[in-house]
Formats: sequence, structure tokens, C-alpha cells
Amino acid sequence: MNKFPVGKIRNVCIMGQGSSGKTSLVEAMLYNAGASERLGKVVDGTTVCDYDPEEIKRKFSINASLAPFEWKGNKINVIDTPGYLDFVGEAYGAVKACDGVVIVLSGNSGVSVGSENAWELAKSEGLPVICFVNKVDHENANFINVVNSLKEVFGNSIAPFRIPIKEDLKITGYVNLVTMKAYKVEGNKETEIEIPTDMLDQVKEMREALCEAVAETSEELMEKYFEGIEFTEEEMRNALRIGVRNGDIVPVYGGSATENIGVTFLQDAIVKYFPSPDESTRVLKDSKGEELDLKADDSGQLAAIVFKTFSDPYVGKMSLFRVYSGTIKADSSVYNPNKDATEKIGHIYILRGKKQIEVSEIGAGDIGVVTKLVATTTGDTLTQKQNPVTLAQIEFPRPNLSMAVLPKAKGDEEKISAGLTKLTEEDPTFAVYNNLETRQTIISGIGEMHLEVIVSKLQSKFGTSVTLSEPKVAYRETIRKKVKAEGKHKKQTGGHGQYGHVFIEFEPGDQEDLVFEEKIFGGAVPKNYIPAVEKGLRECIQKGVLAGYPVVNLKATLVDGSYHPVDSSEMAFKVAASIAYKEGLKNASPVLLEPIGSLKVIVPESNMGDIIGDINKRRGRILGMNPIGGGKSMVEAEVPMAEMHKYATDLRSITQGRGKFTFDFVRYEEAPANIAQKVIEESKVEEE
Repeated sequence: MNKFPVGKIRNVCIMGQGSSGKTSLVEAMLYNAGASERLGKVVDGTTVCDYDPEEIKRKFSINASLAPFEWKGNKINVIDTPGYLDFVGEAYGAVKACDGVVIVLSGNSGVSVGSENAWELAKSEGLPVICFVNKVDHENANFINVVNSLKEVFGNSIAPFRIPIKEDLKITGYVNLVTMKAYKVEGNKETEIEIPTDMLDQVKEMREALCEAVAETSEELMEKYFEGIEFTEEEMRNALRIGVRNGDIVPVYGGSATENIGVTFLQDAIVKYFPSPDESTRVLKDSKGEELDLKADDSGQLAAIVFKTFSDPYVGKMSLFRVYSGTIKADSSVYNPNKDATEKIGHIYILRGKKQIEVSEIGAGDIGVVTKLVATTTGDTLTQKQNPVTLAQIEFPRPNLSMAVLPKAKGDEEKISAGLTKLTEEDPTFAVYNNLETRQTIISGIGEMHLEVIVSKLQSKFGTSVTLSEPKVAYRETIRKKVKAEGKHKKQTGGHGQYGHVFIEFEPGDQEDLVFEEKIFGGAVPKNYIPAVEKGLRECIQKGVLAGYPVVNLKATLVDGSYHPVDSSEMAFKVAASIAYKEGLKNASPVLLEPIGSLKVIVPESNMGDIIGDINKRRGRILGMNPIGGGKSMVEAEVPMAEMHKYATDLRSITQGRGKFTFDFVRYEEAPANIAQKVIEESKVEEE
């Protein structure tokens, strides 16, 4: 593929609800541009972008996929992103590389949570948007209804540019609202026709809305609008270009991706209305949040960001990057300020799905891939060591559903650990850690399907099978009253015996860790054995007397004891301390403590009642409810962590995917008697 000047490049992210037809739309674009010889189908597993075995098997996108093509003298880098919420992290990386977003909607279902999330993400990045209503040829599809619902949700910036003409479930032509002309389409041939009479009212209404949007782009046009003077076609096009780039106007197109109808109009619109990298209005920030003055210039200061990392079975680690300024050349070196590492750039490629096209360099504004970077991970900056630039990191959603991993075959632990670590490099929304307390390997992701795909990848890529189970909750134990306990260890087995004898006072402490003191008078316990008593107690507090959980907030004071000049030893006093510990804690009103977390959940106000009811069912305490605008509110609460295992799934169900939450541990509290009894019984069964 030829190198294009920065003004001829368009970087576009395709986003929207799952099953809206995003991958099919990209497939049609590639076919129209001659970059693909046939129209592949998702159901057949023959598309350019869905090439991963998991995507072919499941028949939906899991990974963001790059698909560049040439269109009328321009290079369009399209990034196809998954629509399902479990893989939303792929879109967060992709938008960092783009200067415009195409939101794809289904003509059957209209605005959905996927399109709402895409809109929010595009606006948070300051990117212009074009909407494409797909599947307009379906029986229940209604382009006008979708446009109206877009206006209801996203406001008056929504403006259809072309309205499809539909006859007997077929799209036979379109009305161009910019020129106010209608055309009948037969193959590649367009014939101008009269605007259908049954569409006249809708066309006039939408044309009026379009003219109003155009008028708002300048005072001069606003005056013409109020004076009732028609805009010229040139005035319309220039104003629309400005309005779209500023985000004040959102064009809407309609068509059918699988039938390749209306797709070329969208491709033309991307070139006409989306900015090139040197015209982009997005604000670049550094790692400190300060704005950067970087120009998209091949000869400028090098600044590129790695927005996706993945592994190729033949090549190894591959890093997709977007160059904001400067040029990355093959067989050169770059500096990664995030890792303070110099990276060797070997071969550079342009990717189209899984196809690798080798090039000698990637210039400003363009997107490429480099192989075998050692230290660099997703979100890192590539720059020059002298006068380096560090771009702001990509803020990915936090993983919020956790499961424990159990190997199906003994001896697979190392393979599982290595596989999971590699998968975390590819997916910033996936995390893995070892819980030393519960002795479980915990994996965390966005949702159940996300973790299901991770398990499937472990099997296919690393040849190891696992099962998932609910993670154990890390409870604690403590005491509520002061007691004095005796611990005596006496054993005679010929030769030297064993003798250790202590009296220890146990009481609630004010520190999480054990507080140990000694008040020994007259050498009842020699000083050289006192550390052994403390050591014995520190080993004991790892396991409480109720359910075997660690003991916290405990103060132990060694007050008396006795010793034998020959048979006493450090070991004997350790054992004596453990005897006193078990006896003392049983009589000190031991209680079970459960971990409590701080929940912050953002939900549509229409779901507030259901959310509060659900939190109450989980034994949660509501701390506050605050409107945050946009028809949403934040609920703050404290909830026992034992009740939150499936919250990510349940919240999605209650809010149809519109709710978001964070949940962090804050402290331990005494568990209710019925909960404590259940946990104690379960631990006894497990021990047996």
C-alpha cells in the first residue's frame, strides 16, 4: 500500500450494539474499495475482520480489527470494534487511534445501550460522529423511526443527509437532503426521479432540521436562514463539514451492509466530513493531564501510542500503534518513557484483518503494527529519548467480575499461569492474581462471556483446561472480651524432655496486627524464651478457632509461667503459647468478621428503585444518591463483599447494560449470627 500524505488519511472507529452489522459494513467497504475480492459473511466465518478462531466459532467480534483501504485518492483506516459489552475494552483502545466514529444501528431495534455507550465514548474523546442505520431493507425496519429515536436520545444535532426509498422490502433509491433530489438506483446506475409523494412531508421536515443545523454554524448563514433565503449547495456542504467536525451536526445515513446498499455514500461521507489527522479537533494530553501542542507532521517530534497488543501464532507479540507526530521507520530504535526502555523496531506492517503488508515506515496520522517489542504494553508511548513525550494512558474499564480458576488436570498449574499472564498482556480489561490467603488463582473480567472466552483461549492457545468457581471470601476472626489462659506443654520421652508453661491474657486490640507484650516478674519465663512465645502466637493467628480464618485486632500479654532448667526449649514455649491461644480464644467471645466494600453505581434514574431494592437485598447500606446529569444518578452504598459476586451480571440485567459501578474493599465488620453460622458450618465440612 502506498504512503499517503497526512491530509489524505482518515482514521475511523466503527462502534455500536452487537449484531447491528458492523463487521458486515466493514466487509462491504473493503469490497467496494477493491481491497477484498468478495463479500464475506459473519455466519460463514469468511469476513476479513473476524478471523480469530473464537470469533469464527461464536459468530461475533471479540477483538478490535484494523482494515485500511484506499477510497478516491484517500486512505481510510477503519477499526472494527466488538459490540458486546463484555469486550468494550477493545473500543476504548481503538478510539485513541481514531479521529471520527461511525455508530452503526439496526433499522429494526434503533437506539440501544451499545449505541449509547459508543456515543458517550466518542464524545468523551471529542470525536465527530456519523450514524449508519443498517438493515433498512428488513421487514420491521423503519429509517425515520430510528432517526426520531436518535434525536430523542442524543438531541437535535442528529441530521439525516440521505433518506432511503423503500419499496416492498427493497431499497430502490434515496433522497439527498443536501441537494433535495431523489434518485432511483439500479446496480451502479442512478436515475434522477421525483421525490415520492408519500415521503414529501417527512423530507421537508428533515430538510428544515438540516437547514437549521447549517444556520447555526455561522452568523452569516443564520441571517440568511431567518430572512428565508435558500442556502446554496456549496454553502450547505461547507457548513456541514464544519458542523460535523465540531460535533454540532451528526449525519445519518441508511442502507444494508449485507446487500451493499448505501455503503459507498458512507465511504464518501467519511472522506468529506471527517477530519484528517492534521485537522482533528481532539485534544492530546500528556501523562500529567496537560495539553500537548503536537502537529501531525512526518518530520515532527515522534509521538505514537500503542493502543492494542495481541499475539500472532507465527510472528509472536504484535503492537498496533497510531503515530500522532513524526515517523516510525523499520530497523530503527524508539524510546518508551513509560517503561524507561529503548525498543528496537524491526519489521513494520500495515494490517488488514490478519493480512500483514510490510512497509518501510509509518508517518504522522497513520496506523501500523510492529512485532516483538520487549517491554512495551498497551497504552505506552513510543517517542525519542532526547526530549521525550509521554502521552496520557488509555483509561480502560476496570474488570468487575471475578472467578476462581481450578485446573482440570494435575500439574497444569504452570501452563495455566503462563497462559493467563500472556492473555493479560493482550487484554487490559482482564486481570489475574493469586490470593495467598484463600490459595486460589482469581481471574477478573467485564462479564461472564468475557471470562468464558478467556477459558476457551486457554484451551485453544495453551492446551490447558480449567473450571471456574465462585471465589472464597476472605473472612477474619477476632474476640470481644478479655480472658486469661494457661498453656502447658510437658512431655517426657527418655533423655531430655519438653517443658513450656505460660499464662497469657488475650483481649481485643486496636491494631489489625497482633500486639504482643510481656509482664514477667522474677524470671518466671526466661527472657530468651519470650520471643518464642510471640512467634508461636504469630503462627497461631493465621488460623482462628471459629472457621480457621486469620485473627485480627488481638492483644496478647504474657503475664506468668514456669520453666525447667533442662527440658525447656524455644519449641516447647511455642507449643505452650499455641495451647493457651486455642483455650483462650474459645472463651473470649470469638466472632466472625466479614469484608465490607464501598459501592458506587451509576444508573439511569428510571432504574433507581430497582437498584436500591437490590442493594438492600444484599444487606447493603445506602449512603447517598446524587443526580449527575444526563438522566443518571450515582448511588453510594456499603455492601458485604460476600453478596457482590454476581453483581456485574445482575446490574447489567436490571439496567439493560446501562449501569456502571466500582466496588472497593473498605473494612471488616462483625458478620450477622446467621451468616457467621453458615460460614462456620461450611468450613467444617471443607475441613472434613
